Amino acid sequence: MTVNNAKEIVHLAMMEFEGVSSNIHRFGGTEYKLGKREIGHIHGNYIVDIPFPLKLRTEIIRNGEAEPHHILPESGWVSVFLHNESDVNRAIALLRRSYELALIQMKRRSQQHQNYSVL
Repeated sequence: MTVNNAKEIVHLAMMEFEGVSSNIHRFGGTEYKLGKREIGHIHGNYIVDIPFPLKLRTEIIRNGEAEPHHILPESGWVSVFLHNESDVNRAIALLRRSYELALIQMKRRSQQHQNYSVL
């Protein structure tokens, strides 16, 4: 069982995040990016895949917030299967975490670039 309008709910939530763009994902579905960094992607109404650093990915899985990626279980990616509305909400919360990490990384890179420009 899946949530019939999950992809629309996720899409609307992602488009509220400042600076996020959406495109067709190379393996199907819709991907969401902040700059060049992928925040995550959704396949139809049934699964969301989200990248995290390995340590955080392990914590997310241990806490039961997501499962190992459905194809690359040893990677930093997690999968959230969308069986009901609470799964959709959990996926959006994890996408927000991925987005916040991307923002931190973007700011860090910008500051590094500014520091190198001064030298």
